[in-house]
Formats: sequence, structure tokens, C-alpha cells
Amino acid sequence: MARKPNPAPHGRIMVDPPVQEPTDSGWYVTSGPDLPLAPQRGETRCDCLVIGAGWMGLHAARRYAELAPDQSVVLVDAGRIGNNASGRCMGFAIDLAHNPRKHDFVEDIQGNKDELLTNLDGNAYLRSAVEELGVDCDWDPQGKYHSAATDHGVSDLVSFSKALDAMGQTYRWVEQDEMLSMTGSRHYIKALHHPGTILIQPAKYLKNLTRVLPKNVTVHENTVISTARFGAEEHVFETQSGVIHAKRVIICAAGYLTRFGFYGQTAIPLYTFASMTRSLSENELARAGNQAAYGLIPANSFGTTVRRTTDNRLILRNVYSYAPKFKTTLRDVERAREQQKIAFERRWPDLAPMGFEISWGGLLTLAQNGGMVFGELAANVYGAAFCNGTGVSRGAAFGKAVAELALGRSSPVIDILKRRVPPSRAYPDLITSTGVRLVTGWRFRQAGKEV
Repeated sequence: MARKPNPAPHGRIMVDPPVQEPTDSGWYVTSGPDLPLAPQRGETRCDCLVIGAGWMGLHAARRYAELAPDQSVVLVDAGRIGNNASGRCMGFAIDLAHNPRKHDFVEDIQGNKDELLTNLDGNAYLRSAVEELGVDCDWDPQGKYHSAATDHGVSDLVSFSKALDAMGQTYRWVEQDEMLSMTGSRHYIKALHHPGTILIQPAKYLKNLTRVLPKNVTVHENTVISTARFGAEEHVFETQSGVIHAKRVIICAAGYLTRFGFYGQTAIPLYTFASMTRSLSENELARAGNQAAYGLIPANSFGTTVRRTTDNRLILRNVYSYAPKFKTTLRDVERAREQQKIAFERRWPDLAPMGFEISWGGLLTLAQNGGMVFGELAANVYGAAFCNGTGVSRGAAFGKAVAELALGRSSPVIDILKRRVPPSRAYPDLITSTGVRLVTGWRFRQAGKEV
């Protein structure tokens, strides 16, 4: 059943700005030339304003402009595209996420089918950018390896395999000797390879897609919206150096969407952290396995995710922390880096002394009930947010779908997303922050050597 739009928030809304990240993303630092910087200035008028240039916003702007070539689209981001939350992920475009610890994961066949259809639509839209628009992003459709270092990790993989069997999905088991040959690490005892996932360099994709957006899209980075006023005829947004008048707006600002007056007190902001090595030398590469690039997802969701990149770097991600007011600090990044050093030592004890070149954190917005924002929020105000993970594929699909919805289109993906429950109100901040810290700390310890 379609959700009815609510009345727009009344009056002039003060929008708290995003907090600046304490470090750049390693993906961004290694992604090549920056985009030409053009913050919004003066007075701007457009048919459609898209707020947020991550996976959702960038693809919403692209799709809207494709379907309405006679309309003007303005895309704004508070920071630099590719260095925002979307550019800080691990670069897995996942067709089917796995969560074997969720009690109904294996049984929820229809939910998994909906997830697969949505993510495949997102991946197809990503692929069209690469094949039709020439977007360079180190595209690699090799699939993903769900890797286990412990017996309980193997049990998690068996649970995942049962869901794949029920859905008729293909996969193969990878034994310890093959994992050793592939990665050069004796840490892993078994893995499950599931095809369908695409590995990309996320910052490179985001920046290079921006370069080839339709000509009716104007992009403004480093453009922070300070106030919003939603109206019957137009919506007006003040920036740090100008004002934007828009007939229609699509808000794709993750948890920051709540600061525009919609779904207040629902966002649960988490940060996860990653560290990247320098490019390995020839001698070091000989000890890092015989596969030039790969992506390892831990059997336990609180374990360590690993990427080996096409430019011969290793990236390790682990540690989740609650981020009050969407803020993380340099100290948070440094604490996570120490955990990643331990994970590095466990996997490659002879390479670990090289350390890391750069470390960073990235925002992940959750809802108490796993709900998401999708659809018309008020008259001519649309939104997509709260991907709850798997942001690359979901983000592309959600962004594409919300643009189509704004233009009166329909699709199977839109129908699926309309059925999703909206985010519920979170518990008071003290309860939420305490609960998240306790649960994430316990789950991290429970993961053991999967970290």
C-alpha cells in the first residue's frame, strides 16, 4: 500500500550542517584528479534539486535528468563527491547480502527475492554507467568470498548456504589450501564464493560518473544547505553563499535527511572504519597470494572485511561505533586503526610491520526497526535514505527508483520499496548509545578471530 505524503514541515527550518570528517578516505586519496570545484553561489533556480551526491543522490540526479531532458537538475553535496559517506565504503556492489544471524534470514525467501531483484536493478544501472558512459572504476565482477577463520564462522557460512539453496543460487565452497594460494594467508580455513557481486573503487566511480552526468545536471560540491522552506509552488534553500529555488526536491542525505524536518529522531548513526596500506612491493606481493584483486566478507558480520585492490594495496575494515550527532573523531579513527593492526598481524604476520598509509571512518545509518525512507515525503518532496547497509547496490537502485517515482513512473522495484516499513522512532539517545555500544562491543568480542 502506497504511503500518503505528509504535510511539509512548516516555516523556515534551520538545517544543522554535516560534521567534517577528521581524515580523507583512502579511496578518495587514490582516485585520481579531483572534480572541478564549483560551490553554489548567488541565486539558482531549477526544476529539481537533489540533495546529497552519494549512491542514492547521484543516481537519482542521473535518472531524473535522463527521463526529463528538458528540465534543469541541480545536485548539491556538502563535501567532495567521493569523499562523502558513499566513497568511504568497501566497494562491494552486492546482489544478495547475507545475514545468517538474523533468525528469519533463511526462511524469508520472499524478502530475499525482493532484495535480490532490487540490488540487481541497482547493479544493472551501475553497469550501464561503466559500459555506456565509460565510467572508469576498476570494475571487477568476480563475486565475493565469504571467509571463515573459525569453526563458528564456518557454521555461519553453512546457514548462508541454506538460504542460497532455497533460492536456487549457485555458489561453491573454497577450501583452506585454495584460500592460502589466493591470499597468501593461513588465517582462513574455509570460504564460500558467491558470484554476482561486483568490486569497484567507490570514490573513482562516484567522481567519474559525476563527470558524465547528462548536460541538464549542474553539480555543486562543498555546498552546505543552512535553511529549508517547503512551499506549495516552490521550495527555497539557503546555502552558505546563495539560495536555491526548486519546484521539486529529492533528499538523499542518509541520516541527515532527518535534519530537514522529516522522520525526526529515527536515525541511528554508526561509523565503521578502514585502513589502507601503501602499494605492495614486488617482494611483498609474492607473499600476498596469487590473485591480483579480491574481496573477502567475514562470515561473522563483526569480523574483518578485506580488499586487495588493483593498485596492489590491502584494505582492512572492522570496528563499529555509535556516532552521537553523526560525529566521529580522529581518536575514534586511531583506536580503530589499532584493531586493524591486530587483524593485519593475524592474516599476514610477515607483511603487517609495514603498517597502514591512511585510515578513515564512514557513516552508516540504521533505523531501530530496520526501516527505510522512500517515496513522496510531502508535496513535490521526495526522499530515499537509511539503506541499512549494502549501500552501493541498494543506493543505486533506491536513487534510480525515487527519481522515477518523482516523475510519475512505476516499476517492480518501486513497488517493493513502497512496501518497506518506514523507520521507527529510536529510543532516547542515552539508551540508544548505551545499547549500541554494549551490543557492538559484545558482538566484536564474540567474533573472536574472525576480526
